[in-house]
Amino acid sequence: MDKRVLIVEDDHDISGLIEIHLKDMGFETLVADRGDTGLELALTEQVDFIILDIMLPGKDGLEVCRELRSAKLKTPILMLTARSEEIDKILGLEMGADDYLTKPFSIRELTARVKAILRRTDSVGDGSKENSEIIRHGSLVVDKNKRKVILDGDRIELTPKEFDLLALMAESPGKSYSRENLLNVVWGYEFAGYEHTVNSHINRLRTKIESDLSNPKYILTSWGVGYRFNDELNQ
Repeated sequence: MDKRVLIVEDDHDISGLIEIHLKDMGFETLVADRGDTGLELALTEQVDFIILDIMLPGKDGLEVCRELRSAKLKTPILMLTARSEEIDKILGLEMGADDYLTKPFSIRELTARVKAILRRTDSVGDGSKENSEIIRHGSLVVDKNKRKVILDGDRIELTPKEFDLLALMAESPGKSYSRENLLNVVWGYEFAGYEHTVNSHINRLRTKIESDLSNPKYILTSWGVGYRFNDELNQ
């Protein structure tokens, strides 16, 4: 089945242009021109990717993104903004968006971003044991191949960035990562200066995998540095 992309954009010329190019790439598309309509489609339809404008009638894109992540929807989100203020980009990333583009943008750049994010979130290989990359720490299991996390026998739903953060640190328990390191590796160098976005994602990740937020078991704080994965779990 072709991947489905939800386009939430109130400028019909822009949404139409995006839709044409995505269909040429083999994607199915759904289009909404209001934030509240886009939110409903994202929650009720099976979609693999969301392109979400910030300035929308009904609900703005930041609120839509926040509600989707609060509903534990892990679908990748690329935000579009016509605003130049850095605060909009920061808020979008902190609310769980995976990437953003500032208008005006080239269609080539947008389709490249879509393909890059989907490559990172798609399973690698056929899921067979020989191709799986499984990280185990106590009752926490991170399957990098299937991008799946199991804790105490239950599947934990993570956004793409939350998964990338967890997998990166769980691969090297005990290694301390600065916020800048994590931002560069997980988001990319173009997000330099948004280190506090890492804090927001770590906090959300902890709420999903830690039973006691005041005494975390898996993701520890390296004071004066950043964060590390607990290296004493398997001892």
